Amino acid sequence: MAGDHILKGILLRLFAVACLATMSALIKLAEARGAGLVETMFHRQLWAVPLVTAWIATGPGLASIRTERFGAHVSRTAVGLTGMIFTFGAVLLLPLAEAVTFQFTVPIFATILGAVLLKEPTGWHRWGAVVVGFLGVLIVTQPWSAHVPLFGATVGLLAALFVAIVAILLRQIGKTEPTGTTVFWFSVLSVPVLAIPYAFQVKPHDPMTWAILVGIGLIGGVGQLALTGSVKHAPVSAVVPMDYSSLIWGTLYGWAIFGMWPSGWTWLGAPVIIASGLYIVWRERKRGVGPAVTSAEMEPV
Repeated sequence: MAGDHILKGILLRLFAVACLATMSALIKLAEARGAGLVETMFHRQLWAVPLVTAWIATGPGLASIRTERFGAHVSRTAVGLTGMIFTFGAVLLLPLAEAVTFQFTVPIFATILGAVLLKEPTGWHRWGAVVVGFLGVLIVTQPWSAHVPLFGATVGLLAALFVAIVAILLRQIGKTEPTGTTVFWFSVLSVPVLAIPYAFQVKPHDPMTWAILVGIGLIGGVGQLALTGSVKHAPVSAVVPMDYSSLIWGTLYGWAIFGMWPSGWTWLGAPVIIASGLYIVWRERKRGVGPAVTSAEMEPV
């Protein structure tokens, strides 16, 4: 039944968001135990490769990874890795709830880039939502105070911007390349690139830290595959609202593991940003303008 498929898609999405939120908490834990940014990124990509390969092998088959657009995958990898630096950096610099909240601005940046770069028609409804969304950012950051570190907030917003840029690239690549092919090449191409700087930073860790680093890759990979599966069973408009449950996970992990609780300004501004993003997604679905873009959907594998 159609209703059963939609429910399955929603449950997969909720599971995926929980996995990616868990990955963020593990990134923060790994850093607290001495793992650096490049090291964490390397293991994030390395351990996702066997998962992605197995998923493709049991689905469309390994023959589907053939591509005639290798240059496009190289470009996507370069932009994706740059975005990962900011995404992981935001997790390390900010409390988890605030880092998650900045990721909610992805639809806002996607709207701006779509209008400027792709010349997509953007009416006053979505431009109004963009303005409201950035008002929400001001509420959360309180730039006139020391509520959120300015550098951390900047990194968080840059992370969202690069997620949106990757979305623009994937809209173009997706015209000829299956999702699995794109995910595979991003994972495979990024490992040797990250291995070069990581080779100069290799250091010993205790078994628990190594387990956390492996877990970052495996849990993140499982989460990304669940995201992909969610849109196969349910419409994007049905599963996108589930992405905002990441704020709940970010808050719980931040409080339980790191003793950090979101401030009142975050609780006030986050719903404004979420409402802006949901309205943009709704308008895109209604007008048939490109696929809706969310922070979780674009999380690199």
